[in-house]
Amino acid sequence: MKCYIKDYPRPQFVRNNWENLNGTWDFGFDDANVGEKEKWYQEFKGDKKINVPFTYETKLSGIEDETRHDFVWYHRIITVDGTKLEKNRYILHFEGSDFITKVWVNGAYAGDHRGGYARASFDVTELVHDGENELTVKMEDSYDPQQPRGKQRWIKENFGCWYIQTTGIWKTVWSEYVPKIGLASVKMTPDLQNAALKLEYEVDAAEEVLGEDLIVTASVSFKGVPVAKQSVMANQKHVGTTMNVSYYGSIGLEWGVCTWTPSQPDLYDIDFTVIYKGEAVDEIGSYFAMREIRIDGPNILLNGHPLYQRLILDQGYWRDSHLTAPSEEALIEDIDKIHALGYNGLRKHQKIEDERFLYWCDVKGMLVWSEMAAAYQYSDYAVEEFAKEWMEIVRQNYNHPCIITWTPINESWGVSQVETRRVEQHFTEAVYHLTKSFDMMRPVIVNDGWEHTISDIITLHDYEEVGDTLYKRYTEYKDQIMTTEVYHSSGKSAFANGYEYKGQPMIISEYGGIAFNNDDSGWGYGNKVNTKEDFIRRFDDITTAVKKIPYCCGFCYTQVSDVQQEINGLMDIDRNFKVEPEVIKEINERQIGYWRSFM
Repeated sequence: MKCYIKDYPRPQFVRNNWENLNGTWDFGFDDANVGEKEKWYQEFKGDKKINVPFTYETKLSGIEDETRHDFVWYHRIITVDGTKLEKNRYILHFEGSDFITKVWVNGAYAGDHRGGYARASFDVTELVHDGENELTVKMEDSYDPQQPRGKQRWIKENFGCWYIQTTGIWKTVWSEYVPKIGLASVKMTPDLQNAALKLEYEVDAAEEVLGEDLIVTASVSFKGVPVAKQSVMANQKHVGTTMNVSYYGSIGLEWGVCTWTPSQPDLYDIDFTVIYKGEAVDEIGSYFAMREIRIDGPNILLNGHPLYQRLILDQGYWRDSHLTAPSEEALIEDIDKIHALGYNGLRKHQKIEDERFLYWCDVKGMLVWSEMAAAYQYSDYAVEEFAKEWMEIVRQNYNHPCIITWTPINESWGVSQVETRRVEQHFTEAVYHLTKSFDMMRPVIVNDGWEHTISDIITLHDYEEVGDTLYKRYTEYKDQIMTTEVYHSSGKSAFANGYEYKGQPMIISEYGGIAFNNDDSGWGYGNKVNTKEDFIRRFDDITTAVKKIPYCCGFCYTQVSDVQQEINGLMDIDRNFKVEPEVIKEINERQIGYWRSFM
């Protein structure tokens, strides 16, 4: 895409005037939590250095201390160009910082943000001056199982599928100069049936500026050829328009539009210009795709065609950097290797990944299920923290065409009594409807794996080792599973009490998890295999069984790579294939039973 800038943290809303603030920062532990009382934001007392954005627990941070420290501080000097502040605001962005972020600039408090996975932004224009400025950040985290934590442990040692905690800054920190008159955001919704794009602008300007002198223009092109241009008067802070993007020219648009699919992920460029009194005051580069995902009875349709999803569970961990990708190239490598294994999508598990990852999924045609990091104890506090951050994430990542499904809750984590407890059922219903109120396009799976309440897709987790047993379970006992007469997995029912199957599509959204390495360490699901031949035989057996289920429209294999003590990846933690990818690819793409190869 023409708006692409390497390492730019927000690739769908690109301005050129920015600075990456990653690198060496001053750092300190504050185990007694005295930093605010002692005013570390005025005189920093940390005695360490850290390599941002890697957390102190990781090797790449330069510290590699895996013990618990709930209060940590960061400090660095930032340089501000004072000549730019007349027409611009100076904004600090934290792409991911866990859990409470508190920011001071030159000793003055700039604000705070709660949540470890959504972007936190701070307007510090009034606190900075020309030249060098001091930036100080306090991060507060805990082992509280009520806060959204994903796969981060809440006890001293790793256990099961929970790993070393992530404390503090773990994604890119950056700054940008943002025009005082401009756009705060754009919500882009493709309307494939009408060859149109709906645009909802959030205008960032003083009230007295709004009106006939303030115009927002969108210019669309495809492969460098202009397709459409449309302007709208910004007479209020939230304005919308719909523009026709059909084009019957000589750029391969034989049906007027080019659609986005895994096999042909065509993207349109779109530029936004804010014009005030005839002068361009803000310019933003972006992109979008013409794609439609919808449910039609038991089928999932992409652009009106049945979609069979070959997904793989992706937790996004690296040996030396844990949740933080060591580089943009590492993100690209993961996508390319997933493609090489014959998958057309992934379920990003218990993590909101770097937006650069979503960009490359958009570009390379990788379907994504976006899943929220779980809390593990139900309470009023947990409900509030979860709902707030989840909607921040939906809003933040809405425009990415690769995301085709929202998965806010997994396996009843955080709603452990949802099968019978009405208050927890109400919460899942609320999350579903809240998500749909903002995004009518995408399916929502509220509780992936079992004990569904309201869900657009019925997803079932099953780690059965024997293919024939797996196949018979879902063919001979389909009705009993869907009525909860038979519990399909580990004593869990497909639906919570009071809910019933209404003919939705069904996907086996976790299976496999075969443990395979060359020593006795770690774990996976079922019996460990010791040779490539045994692994391939079992992988083929269970994958073929799932594909034979006539009403099942996809699967998700566990998982991409080993993660710490979990050794059930198709690759080890260093991204080395355990078996030849061509073998796995052939099994995944082999046409079996009802399903043909769509996209």
